Amino acid sequence: MENTLDFNVIIEQDEDGIFIARVPQIDGCYTQGKNLHEVLERIKEAIEVCLEGDKENISPLKFIGIQKVQVSASQ
Repeated sequence: MENTLDFNVIIEQDEDGIFIARVPQIDGCYTQGKNLHEVLERIKEAIEVCLEGDKENISPLKFIGIQKVQVSASQ
């Protein structure tokens, strides 16, 4: 039976429409893609590469949630 690990992936889209994915539990684990499908495939590959390299940089964080916070732009 194969061991599996679950990771939270944050996906954002930049001003040029490029999707950016990162894994908060693994320092430096991120990638980009032209669409959601591509970025999800690439982040899986990035996670595998990061796990091969340095398992000590994995922080077991408990996912609580994501909140949008608004602040005044005029200061």
